[in-house]
Amino acid sequence: MKRIHSIDLTRGIVMIIMALDHVRDLLHVNAITQSPTNLDTTTPPLFMTRWVTHLCAPVFVFLSGTSVYLTLQRSADLKGSRRFLQKRGLWLILLELTLMNFALFFDLGFHTIIFAVIATIGFGFIMLSLMSKWTVKTIAIIGLSIIFLHNLLAVVPFGKDSIVAAIINPLFAPGAVSVGGRTLLMAYPPIPWLGIMLVGYATGKTFEWEAPRRKQLFIKIGGAALLLFILLRFINIYGDPVQWQPRKNAIYTILSFINNTKYPPSLQFTLTMLGIMFLILSAAEKARGNIAKVITTYGKVPLFYYILHFYLIHIILIIVLWMQGISWQQMQFATGTFGRPRNVNTGLNLWQVYLVWITVVALLYMPCVWYARYKATHNKWWLKYI
Repeated sequence: MKRIHSIDLTRGIVMIIMALDHVRDLLHVNAITQSPTNLDTTTPPLFMTRWVTHLCAPVFVFLSGTSVYLTLQRSADLKGSRRFLQKRGLWLILLELTLMNFALFFDLGFHTIIFAVIATIGFGFIMLSLMSKWTVKTIAIIGLSIIFLHNLLAVVPFGKDSIVAAIINPLFAPGAVSVGGRTLLMAYPPIPWLGIMLVGYATGKTFEWEAPRRKQLFIKIGGAALLLFILLRFINIYGDPVQWQPRKNAIYTILSFINNTKYPPSLQFTLTMLGIMFLILSAAEKARGNIAKVITTYGKVPLFYYILHFYLIHIILIIVLWMQGISWQQMQFATGTFGRPRNVNTGLNLWQVYLVWITVVALLYMPCVWYARYKATHNKWWLKYI
């Protein structure tokens, strides 16, 4: 299948940014005790380090939907492609609950299992395999309806302990269930993210257009989404469960204004991040040169990069802990702290986090170059899954 440069470049940008978030998650000195978006404890640099990486998950999910559309449109065997989509969706869920959870915690006992972005993409693939028989317009309407209306569920009185709540809540809202000493954390409830994937699928049709026409449309959509976010945020009534408010100074007030809810992705969060994404996609249409070529390399092999970068970051964390005097016996892997012992000062300052991030991205470049070439020149069945 012919690759689309602007998609690979945009995806490459967010994959590089994503590594910053995960380095901060595992290595920053305050990562296991404080939220970087808590305006009572954070600093502007730390807040923005987290905020900019909010871009990653919605773009990754959106472009996954776009890729599904393009794959099905170019397929000579739609039934076979839909079956493969179902199998790949199940594979991604299994991958998340096993290989990726181990990469995150290094816990052989799997005391904490997270349903995160890879699993929710897998869920979306399964749903799209069933919904792709419908028209693009219908899928777009469903996707937009989910994005714009799912925040209304917060005011629907299901009843805390009702059967309906037990079914609905995990699909729409984060939550955790503990059984037998193990915790299943629904970090990415699938329905709100499905809305983003469905809109990404419907947008796939625009990649059949000429690039200049598509570029202009993306600028208009991106600008409109950001303007709508600003309007809704000023009104401060609907679109995010957390209202903004004046803070101790202008900088913190601005941070409060842009501090939207990601779990699950609120309407305002989605408008902001997809608005930025559309502007990046429009700029990526004509972006060329050596830098663009390097970034595109990461975007061509997103799952391969995703798996490797988590293991690499966690190995670096173990080395950092060892250098800070933490023995293997002191490391705690079953507590959800990635091996970092509680009540012990470990981790790196923010500037050191940035150095590790740059190192991780640089170390993964040649493996990504190799895998992109291998995937382009080989036709092995398993390459379709990674």
